[in-house]
Amino acid sequence: MKPETNTPTPVKKPELLAPAGNYEKLEIAVHYGADAVYLAGKDFSLRNFSGNFTDQELVDGIKFARGKGVQVYLACNIYSRNHEQGQLRAYLERVGKADPDAVIISDPGIIMLAKEIIPHIDIHLSTQANTTNYNTALFWQDLGIKRVNLARELSLKEIKEVVDNTGIETETFIHGAMCVSYSGRCLLSTVMTKRDSNRGLCSHPCRWKYSVVEEQRPNEFHPLMEDERGAYIFNSKDMCMIEHIPELVDAGITSLKLEGRMKGINYLASVVKTYRNAIDSYAADPEGYQVRPEWRSELYQVYHRAYCTGFYFGHSEDAGEAAMNRDNIHKGKIHSFIGKILACYDSNRCLVEIRNKLTSADRVEVLSPSGPARESEIFSLTDPDENQIENAQPNTCAILQLNQTFSANDIIRKL
Repeated sequence: MKPETNTPTPVKKPELLAPAGNYEKLEIAVHYGADAVYLAGKDFSLRNFSGNFTDQELVDGIKFARGKGVQVYLACNIYSRNHEQGQLRAYLERVGKADPDAVIISDPGIIMLAKEIIPHIDIHLSTQANTTNYNTALFWQDLGIKRVNLARELSLKEIKEVVDNTGIETETFIHGAMCVSYSGRCLLSTVMTKRDSNRGLCSHPCRWKYSVVEEQRPNEFHPLMEDERGAYIFNSKDMCMIEHIPELVDAGITSLKLEGRMKGINYLASVVKTYRNAIDSYAADPEGYQVRPEWRSELYQVYHRAYCTGFYFGHSEDAGEAAMNRDNIHKGKIHSFIGKILACYDSNRCLVEIRNKLTSADRVEVLSPSGPARESEIFSLTDPDENQIENAQPNTCAILQLNQTFSANDIIRKL
């Protein structure tokens, strides 16, 4: 009889789901290790200002991602109006030809059309649909929905209860900007700027500053706090769950979602890479897992508001108050991004697409998918024709000779 061994149960890694606001961001998300991406066509999504994909770009992007083993989920998550029903039918027919792995929907009417027009494509329920309990999840499961993006108001305990009481896949946001409104169903933008947030046109008035006005003194504005900038009473902090990967995995969440379809590629590369490294590290050695200092520093140097953990740990300690961003100060090295590597040659030379000015005397760091960012001086700076130059300007390309070999789509930043 063989002696018993205490072999640890393998960790079931959750999917890492990254935003892809356009084709370039899709390439970056895939390069830095996303398991899946969510994106949108030019119509019927909640991020109309993120660039998005033409019909042909959708076809090309899905083909590219699939070739890398990455799934693609297409957002069609607006709440539609009567006059759009014919357009929606035509759009869903085009979506069927592009053949994404799933379509993200919130409107029950669009769900009905999708089940009729593209029955071969899975449906994921958007967070806009406000799923807050396991009976609601079971309702959607009975209608054939494969996955629900749970309301961000739920705690980890409540999320685990949904997982334990249903067979449906679950998805939750773990990093990025949070909406002040319940499950993102906000009317501020509609009322104040005539731009409907539930139709992809949000002007983000929750980020503006506000004062109190007394009815009989209409021209006297009183700040709500002792702050010369005013008061940001609707403004939430950004979410960051990098310290809590074990808890997220233990809750049984299927997919960990990163916010940011409108963020730049520098932000996207940093966030995808960091969470990829953290998830893989925990799965490889749960017992010895620790949060690495470079993960914290990476997420703190990208453009962000103050971080919090949202409602994951409940409301008992006033999570809503803790999530308020009262100073509205953005943090991070906002101007350090230089560009991305387009191609690599011999002698450690890289062709770089320049986004911010670079000089030959600058010192840089390169962010690759694995390991911490690597520093280098610039040994040579030339234009694409290999003429020596002293500086490289935005919207140009330059060849940088660095101290080691890097890869196409690696991000370069100034130290």
